[in-house]
Amino acid sequence: MRKTTVSALLLSFRRPAPTSYTSAFKLVIKNMSGDAAQEPPSKKLKKEEYVLYYWPGVPGRGEHIRLALEYAGAPYTEFNDPRKLIATIQDPTKVGGCPHFAPPCLKLPSGTILSQTPAILNHIAPKLGLAGKVEGEDPEELRSRVNQLVLTALDLNNASHDVHHPISVEDYYEDQKEEAIKNAKNFRANRLPKFLAHFQRVLQSNAEGKTNGGTYLVGCTTTTADLVLFQVLDGLAYAFPQRYAALQKSGEYGNVFALKDRVAQEPGIKDYLASDRRQKYGMGIFRYYPELDAAE
Repeated sequence: MRKTTVSALLLSFRRPAPTSYTSAFKLVIKNMSGDAAQEPPSKKLKKEEYVLYYWPGVPGRGEHIRLALEYAGAPYTEFNDPRKLIATIQDPTKVGGCPHFAPPCLKLPSGTILSQTPAILNHIAPKLGLAGKVEGEDPEELRSRVNQLVLTALDLNNASHDVHHPISVEDYYEDQKEEAIKNAKNFRANRLPKFLAHFQRVLQSNAEGKTNGGTYLVGCTTTTADLVLFQVLDGLAYAFPQRYAALQKSGEYGNVFALKDRVAQEPGIKDYLASDRRQKYGMGIFRYYPELDAAE
């Protein structure tokens, strides 16, 4: 995992050095001498890399942002000290303005920090070439459609988490195990197939994507929606291996599972998945409990 030291974080907030006394003196002399009173163009501020604020050791919601950055090859570091994470993002003096409720947060190259996974993805999508491209369509409308699909995929992401914590996120799984088993049965039989059927229809309705195997949600290029759906499917395969295999074998959602396979082979993603930067599933959103999984 990439780590950002405190000193590195402080450097990331460093302001440009003030103009030297020598430069200022020369400018004054130039103006006094009657030369053109036009000031030299100000130097562009050096833009820094992205900084992801998230918990260490779990993919979680931060993984959706990692995938976008990794796909685009955008350099980033992580601020993941659990002792300082919340105190940092909730302190206006440390984030340069509006405090944030919870991670993930992303510091942009400009220095601005954003929070909320879909808001972050919606902002960086066009900058990373992940907002979709369809000839003749309004870019903003297209971007909104991508965001719409991101939100739906994140609904499935959240529903997957609620399977093992149906009552309270503050309580241990063991304290709500009986309710979780009941919830898992409904999730496997109803909720999960419903989401997969929706994305299958989206993929089949995308005329642009049909010419590329029917594995693109919008147009025929990878978007943040594709990446989010990939991550959710990957997590489901870990948390519900029996049910996932049964749904895959059914043949009803072929395009959906083909999307997952395609994204996994994308150059930036393939390399990332094979690296030590990819966090392992465990006690995050996607958890494997044998009693919650079944083929039906």
